[in-house]
Amino acid sequence: MDKVTVPGFREQKGKEKLTMLTAYDYSFARLVDSAGIDSILVGDSVGNVCLGYPTTVPVTIDEMIHHTKAVVKGVKRALVIIDMPFMSYHESIEQAKRNAGRMIKESGAEAVKLEGGTRMKDVIKALVDIEIPVMGHIGLTPQSIHRMGTYRVQGKGEEAEGLIRDARAVEEAGAFAVVLECVPRKLAQEITEMLSIPTIGIGAGPDCDGQVLVLHDLLGLLGEFRPKFVKRYMKGRELIEKAITEYIQEVRGGIFPDDSHSFH
Repeated sequence: MDKVTVPGFREQKGKEKLTMLTAYDYSFARLVDSAGIDSILVGDSVGNVCLGYPTTVPVTIDEMIHHTKAVVKGVKRALVIIDMPFMSYHESIEQAKRNAGRMIKESGAEAVKLEGGTRMKDVIKALVDIEIPVMGHIGLTPQSIHRMGTYRVQGKGEEAEGLIRDARAVEEAGAFAVVLECVPRKLAQEITEMLSIPTIGIGAGPDCDGQVLVLHDLLGLLGEFRPKFVKRYMKGRELIEKAITEYIQEVRGGIFPDDSHSFH
């Protein structure tokens, strides 16, 4: 299968639904890539999933680069996108360019993703102008959790016009795609039909040009908490716990290792 590039990803709009999952290490990246995913997002959700942070806010540039380097080593086909963490692009355009350039150069990713619509238009344009592909992210933006107060659906009622302005701003700035997170289905459909760039939904209904999920949610590795928009495709945590429990029992019972697992 041909390597997925930024232009190829963008040109897929209206042809076939785009698929994206997160990954944070070499082993999972190999599995996701070999399964045929179009894009892997090394999300700042690594903070919640792998590093034990309560939000994405504490994640650092160094942590993002560290995990993305591992992912890139496991990927042959998928487009790899790295999240710019909180306060890595907020102070100034020069700061955003310096950090985005470093993250692309050191991690091996092919594009960055950053949160924000109209307020980040100039930042997105500045990055695109220096040849760094940008994926936008509007709607529920987890880095803004302290301002929002809670994770909730965005774009209801009077908020819809603001979200439409955000979507237009991201496109006009030169982003090659935009994530719509926790947006009412009809609004997501309207934005998708309005834009010339692909929309990637997460909690935004089936009418987006593609979908993204956190891999650990899809595999059921994170316990019982499950947002409405998540579909769990396997009970991974239960299966893993069962295997570990069996291992403990067999070691304690003298069953493992047996002669077939020993050298002679």
